[in-house]
Amino acid sequence: MQKKSIYSIGSLLLLLVFFVVASMLSSNLLRGLRFDLTENQLYTLSSGTRNILHDLQEPVTLYLFFSQEASRDLPQIRSYARRVDELVEEFVNHNPGKLKLRRIDPEPFSEAEDEATAFGLQAVPVGASGDSLYLGIAGSNSLDDMQAMPFLQPSKEKFLEYDLAKMISSLGNPERKTLGLMSSLPLRGGFDPATQAAQPAWVLHEQLSQLFQIEEIDATAGELPEDLDVLMLIHPKDLDMSMQYQVEQFVLGGGHLIAYLDPFAEMDRGNPADPMAQLQAGSASSLGSMLDAWGVEYDPARVIGDLQFGIGTSRSRHIGILSVTAEGLDDEDIITSDLEVVNFSSVGWFSAKNDARTRFEPLVMSSENAAPMDSSRLRFLTNPADLMTDFNPTGERYALAARVTGEAKASIEAPQGTDDEHLATAGEAGINVVLVADTDALSDRLWIQRQPFFGQDITTAFADNGSFAVNVVDNLLGNRDLISIRTRASSGRPFDRVDDIRVAAEKSYRATEERLQMELEDTERKLTELQAAKGESELTVISPEQQQEIQRFVDRKFEIRRELRQVQHDLQRDINSLGTRLKLLNIALVPAIVMVIALVYGSRMRRKRTRPQLNPVENP
Repeated sequence: MQKKSIYSIGSLLLLLVFFVVASMLSSNLLRGLRFDLTENQLYTLSSGTRNILHDLQEPVTLYLFFSQEASRDLPQIRSYARRVDELVEEFVNHNPGKLKLRRIDPEPFSEAEDEATAFGLQAVPVGASGDSLYLGIAGSNSLDDMQAMPFLQPSKEKFLEYDLAKMISSLGNPERKTLGLMSSLPLRGGFDPATQAAQPAWVLHEQLSQLFQIEEIDATAGELPEDLDVLMLIHPKDLDMSMQYQVEQFVLGGGHLIAYLDPFAEMDRGNPADPMAQLQAGSASSLGSMLDAWGVEYDPARVIGDLQFGIGTSRSRHIGILSVTAEGLDDEDIITSDLEVVNFSSVGWFSAKNDARTRFEPLVMSSENAAPMDSSRLRFLTNPADLMTDFNPTGERYALAARVTGEAKASIEAPQGTDDEHLATAGEAGINVVLVADTDALSDRLWIQRQPFFGQDITTAFADNGSFAVNVVDNLLGNRDLISIRTRASSGRPFDRVDDIRVAAEKSYRATEERLQMELEDTERKLTELQAAKGESELTVISPEQQQEIQRFVDRKFEIRRELRQVQHDLQRDINSLGTRLKLLNIALVPAIVMVIALVYGSRMRRKRTRPQLNPVENP
């Protein structure tokens, strides 16, 4: 018996040593081996991300800054930081030769904190002591280019892979992209005959020039420059057929297009040399047959009025100038997800045709309190209140900006003498076009405030118009791999069953509330009828019938209030009941099942050991 005990203890020690050695070996030898069993494949990189990492030209170093001590009492932040760390580690594992990672804890008054500040990371004060919390990523390449994601917000988790892949792509391939710009508006400034003064360049033009290589295009050139990465058209009015053909072929050939159209371009002042220019100002622009071929409907003679997004107060609201808040911005698209407000003036709208083969995705939408109106009403408008005359909202929402992708065919025949190969349809990847129904949104007056400061103009943005325009260019300038990266689902898992219970209770609550309102209106109608049936001398006297009706309503009102409270009580009771069942399942049932299995297994093993062994019969 003692020898068996020694053998058992030795076996346990041997198993323990084997377990420790196997764990150490697996953590190194099987480091890249992973199985993603999450529902939305949260820990699996998109194919576009893998292609970007594989094609890096320059080595990139990533710096992950996270304050361990400052986040000690913030479990949600620590959980998200762990999610970020795992994703960055996954990036590095796909190309460890070109991608390196440094993890840095920027403790207060340390060199690491100075390094975080140098990268432009944002410190967030937390706690009563005001400790600084850092959670950001910076990157650099061998050319000393630097980029940073100043602070990673958990609410933006679904865009984390895209933002990180975009930063790595720009650092790993640092050559600036070429933006072709064709505009009939004075983006670069000029001389204003009305004020007899020079006008500065639009702030948007300055921003685009700093971020991208701008290739100015003359609308009368008849052809587009070669090697354009993306083409931006701003108010393309009166384009000749040759240039329209060039634009369409560019899109069908895989080129990315951004088109700012306008049914009433207020910044288009007409020809300054023409004394009738003011009467001709505010012209419309369109892309004609190209929009039809792309499955898009657009009316260049009508604009959108909106009671909800119109600027001003209820007494003096301008429904032709819209300030679209986050409610009208698509929070699922990377272009508009981070924006708060975008302003428009005399904006048109787009819609998908019934037979469209393309995919139409609205980026900016009006409210339901909107309706189309003729753009001619804005031409000589002196009182914005006049737009309210005969204005009746349709209850529909209108797409003020949209992304159009997918299959498309050519709508313009090749001009005579064209030597280039004619494309009749888009390639396998399809077209990728962003349409915006307003050009005034790009002008300074709708999003920029200029203030003189010691002889210089300081610009302050009060809307996100510039960010929207840059986001569109930035998104389309990215290669197809970057564009294909899907927005990640959040790692947080909602309680769908709880949400269903809450929605059902909300419907019941609203139905009860509507019944109360109907009874209230019915009671008031009956009181009015009773009052009308009385003589003038009895108007101040309440009859027994009225007293009875009033008392019945009061009693019924209290009764329905009790019903409303009961609905809320039932809602919380169902949620608590579900929570109790989940706790029972997690705390008691699962361990009980494991215990039963262990007892059954142990019982079988004991019976097997105590079963008498039959000695084999020896041969004589």
